[in-house]
Amino acid sequence: MPSFDVVSEVDGHQLTNAVDQANRVVNTRFDFKGIEASFERDDYVVKLTAEAEFQLQQMVDILRATLIKCSIDPECMEVGDVSLSGKLSKQSVQIKQGLDQPMTKKIVKMVKDMKLKVQAQVQGDQVRVTGKKRDELQQVMAMLRDAEIGLPLQFNNFRD
Repeated sequence: MPSFDVVSEVDGHQLTNAVDQANRVVNTRFDFKGIEASFERDDYVVKLTAEAEFQLQQMVDILRATLIKCSIDPECMEVGDVSLSGKLSKQSVQIKQGLDQPMTKKIVKMVKDMKLKVQAQVQGDQVRVTGKKRDELQQVMAMLRDAEIGLPLQFNNFRD
């Protein structure tokens, strides 16, 4: 039976490239000359450090642009609150990884509401969709691409 997995993953290597590019952009921009501003990656959390809060907002935009260039969907960004420590302002951006329980249930419900002859089942942080016809699976993929879920979805492990 044909099947595929619905997942939400971010490539760690591409994330490292995006953070490095963002650091290079900040170091070469004229409005950041002589200012202590940097990006730091710690697993799937990017820590931003700058001297003023408005600079952090600009840095979030720079990070978003470099994520797009590295083919990472910026919907996976969850921007945290600004914290002040001494003369520096800090902010963290969480990169969402995997599907949580409510999201998987929502995806399963959306698939079942299509009234196609496919089954959707939760397997950890992913959803496996199986069906007899390849066309029905492709309809499910198209529906999930068009749906406003709030996370970037990938379709892995397509078996015919």
